[in-house]
Amino acid sequence: MSSQYGEFLPPQRLLMGAGPANVHPRVLQAMTASLLGHLDPVFLQVMNDVQGMLREVFKTQNAATLPVSGTGTAGMEAACVNILEPGDLFIVATNGYFGERLAEIASRTGASVVTVEHAVGEPVSASAIKAELAKHPRVKGVGVVHAETSTGVITPIAEIAKVVHEAGALLVVDAVTSLGGAPLEVDGWDIDVCYSGTQKCIGAPPGLSPITFGARAIEVMNNRKTKVQSFYLDMTALHDYWQQRVYHHTAPISMIYSLREALRLVLEEGLENRWQRHADNAAALIAGIDAMGLRIVANPEFRLPSITAVYSPDGIPEASVRKHLLDNFNIEVSGGLATMPELAGKIWRIGLMGHNSTSSNVFYFLSALETALAANEFEIVAGAGVSAAQRKLRELAS
Repeated sequence: MSSQYGEFLPPQRLLMGAGPANVHPRVLQAMTASLLGHLDPVFLQVMNDVQGMLREVFKTQNAATLPVSGTGTAGMEAACVNILEPGDLFIVATNGYFGERLAEIASRTGASVVTVEHAVGEPVSASAIKAELAKHPRVKGVGVVHAETSTGVITPIAEIAKVVHEAGALLVVDAVTSLGGAPLEVDGWDIDVCYSGTQKCIGAPPGLSPITFGARAIEVMNNRKTKVQSFYLDMTALHDYWQQRVYHHTAPISMIYSLREALRLVLEEGLENRWQRHADNAAALIAGIDAMGLRIVANPEFRLPSITAVYSPDGIPEASVRKHLLDNFNIEVSGGLATMPELAGKIWRIGLMGHNSTSSNVFYFLSALETALAANEFEIVAGAGVSAAQRKLRELAS
């Protein structure tokens, strides 16, 4: 008896939105390897490899470094539920949607959450956090988004860490859109908890959330008065599985294969080289965007190399441009998030992450964008964007 459902063959898209991004063929190939049991001794070595490589990419010696089963939001939730208990005070700096999400998740632990709001397009201010800390006698932790995916802003972390630790609090950092694509040093910057996602600059499919806990965070977890709110995300039990192979849940075997291969690619390239590649291609994209007369959301001094948020010209529907790119060039870019009225329906978010951060993708996108804008009756000098991007890359190479 035949099924009514035919074979699914997805279109070949160039994923240049806020994630996921296209992945290297080696990563896809790794996912097709034969399954092993999650306690098989061969798979246990795969786990060891993943932990070791994650420590290198996070730039940390933390023993509690592992991938949580789930996307970046699972990492965000794991960070909150493991260190926060009912009645704790948690400060979250918000400068976009994902800071707001961190505050929402933290509030569900029963902690009292105070937000320190920042303008859209601006980084988090260490002085603003310091001022808020001074208002409270006991603060359990402070949460900061390193790379705000909703606006394309990157926040310097080291000075914030000093302020937070002077107040005796833990620092929690969201690195979902920066790990593997921008400088990040967990130990060097003295970060207590840091989480990310696999589907962006790391270069694997979505489904895992790398996370690392430092000594201060481990001490807090060891001295909890209540059980961790989530069984699935309880780091004590997860760490026992990853370190001592005590069963907790069935690991997503194929996803861990893919992460292992993606991390191998990161380290083969060299972490600093990878950071530089992302920075150079972002600079070329920005040069092209500027030459086309378009405006960028982020403060020029704090632009994230993996995501560039660009305002659609006045009178040009941003969704119409995105549809033209998808229908005619198979390019996906993201719009502004609906929960941010100041940006919803007004911007494109253009991703250059992991395997997708290449000069050829920059040139192809700028050429396609020029065509899409012209189709929407926006006047532009033909070839201006691509020419400016080429000049920028020549300048960076000289």
